[in-house]
Amino acid sequence: MSELKPLLDSNKAWAAGVEQRHPGFFAELSKQQAPEYLWIGCSDSRVPANEIVGLPPGGVFVHRNIANVVVHTDLNCLSVMQYAIDVLKVKHVLVVGHYGCGGVLAAMNGARVGLVDNWLQHVRDVIERFHEKLDAEPDPVKRGDLLCEFNAISQAGHVCETTIVRDAWDRGQPLTVHAWVYGLKDGLIKETGVSIGGLAELNMLRRNGLFGSAA
Repeated sequence: MSELKPLLDSNKAWAAGVEQRHPGFFAELSKQQAPEYLWIGCSDSRVPANEIVGLPPGGVFVHRNIANVVVHTDLNCLSVMQYAIDVLKVKHVLVVGHYGCGGVLAAMNGARVGLVDNWLQHVRDVIERFHEKLDAEPDPVKRGDLLCEFNAISQAGHVCETTIVRDAWDRGQPLTVHAWVYGLKDGLIKETGVSIGGLAELNMLRRNGLFGSAA
């Protein structure tokens, strides 16, 4: 198809450039996959996981969906997590939202998008949980940014509540879950201050009201 030829040409040029800079790169890459990071992010085309953190192919295992949501019944997301944690032994799970997220803003503004409205109910749950802090912000842009942060934090909490992460912690596997937010306007990642490396840290954040009640 002529419309796709530019993509294929770009692929050839990219592969040739990588091989020129790093001879044998693809041959070596094909033999193993050993990333230290699992990235759970938004499907937004402006948020490429590898490029944002400057990692080459093979450096990060990736799962993406609308508004970087983690649902306990989503077998797709759970399967990615299980393989990354149990098989690849990643050391960090990065839950990465981004400012200006269309899904998050649609949930906040009550916009109807279509089928995805059902998926965004999970973001509306975050709005309900943090409605007092969100309502206290008069600026709609800042309120949207704040919701993107709360959503990343909430989804990181959901990651920690899975049996996959709990089992990893129980067997002493080093694993930390982080909540980040990426800025489209400056290309920089903001740390939300939430990094959870065990049940004790999770319970502390619960007591601070970020997640459910402490175990």
